[in-house]
Amino acid sequence: MSEPDIAALDANDPLGAIRDRFVLPEKLIYLDGNSLGPAPKAAFDDFKQVIEEEWAQGLIGSWNSAGWFESPKALGDRLGSLIGAAPGQSIVCDTTSINIFKAVNAALGLNKERRVIVSELDSFPTDLYMLHGLDVELRLLGRDGDNLANLIDNDVAVVLLSHVNYRTGALFDMASINNLAHQAGALIVWDLCHSAGILPIELDKTQTDFAVGCTYKYLNAGPGAPAFIYVAERHIRAARQPLSGWWGHARPFAFEPGFDAHPGIEKFLCGSQPIISMAGVESGLDALEGVSIEAVREKSLTLTDLFISLCEPLCQEYGLVLETPGDTQRGSQVSFTFEHGFAVIRAMCDRGVIGDFREPDLMRFGFAPLFLRYADVTRAVEILEDCLKEKVWKNPAYTTRPAVT
Repeated sequence: MSEPDIAALDANDPLGAIRDRFVLPEKLIYLDGNSLGPAPKAAFDDFKQVIEEEWAQGLIGSWNSAGWFESPKALGDRLGSLIGAAPGQSIVCDTTSINIFKAVNAALGLNKERRVIVSELDSFPTDLYMLHGLDVELRLLGRDGDNLANLIDNDVAVVLLSHVNYRTGALFDMASINNLAHQAGALIVWDLCHSAGILPIELDKTQTDFAVGCTYKYLNAGPGAPAFIYVAERHIRAARQPLSGWWGHARPFAFEPGFDAHPGIEKFLCGSQPIISMAGVESGLDALEGVSIEAVREKSLTLTDLFISLCEPLCQEYGLVLETPGDTQRGSQVSFTFEHGFAVIRAMCDRGVIGDFREPDLMRFGFAPLFLRYADVTRAVEILEDCLKEKVWKNPAYTTRPAVT
């Protein structure tokens, strides 16, 4: 790309004012929004209201008066508008792992004559862990073949894939893969953890069957915030999920000994949901209010294009290897493999640029357009280059792994 005018890009950024909706430590360049988004400023008042008013004063009455009981579905419908889902098909609840377990088991139940699941060796590990113990044959892209078309046949019940690869940032074509799965009679479950809130998604339009995702990355709901699950309306009545908790009962306050599933998306709930954390989801969604997801995607591609182009000389001089697609078939992160990647990331953090590292040698940089500036990108590359020049991996302080990397 030609040499960009960084000052002009920032001055004319249609999303520039959105940065003020977030708390960002001074002089910090945060390139890890793909792992944990920053706190929306409004979240503090929202949490305070839930804790000091609804809980402390309203006590148990707030399940009704503050709308606690309805919040999973109300938030699900709001979130659904960001992922192309009509109301009544999405619900905020539990964790991504738990929702994967629910979605895969529900899909298997709708395809009872088949016992093959297709997934990807390079999936985020929890996706594969949640398949352990199932009486199925598992076919993995990258282990059992390098082409989904060759793995998906008439024996496949379910295809479970991450929309955006958590390591490389590569983006799957949702519409074409849905079509491929459906032509073979399989159902599709998408993991949207690295795409929800960062790029346009059309679950209904692409005839997606099930989807899950978290809210603490690009949706900025806070650490450990509850996840979400989407079930296409055409499947909700017949689908059965294995974690039949009381909130998923058709009449939860009848306290009947037998389980009668709710006829709606509520059947995918389990037990009482984390109401305080739910407030973070609402704050995160509020921070996206009035923002065009198309504008977010456009800026995301421009930010990542800029970063890739500025890093090209570093690849040539120091041996970094770009693992992220250079075209638009990527999410909003850029990843490089480098032998001393862990030390470089640690040193960059000490110098005010927060990226992250994935074993064995992957440096990962996430670009969240709601708060990142183009000047942040150029400064981040300068600091990356300084760390490479100084060979920071020779400093023992940067080679010790903490519990969370």
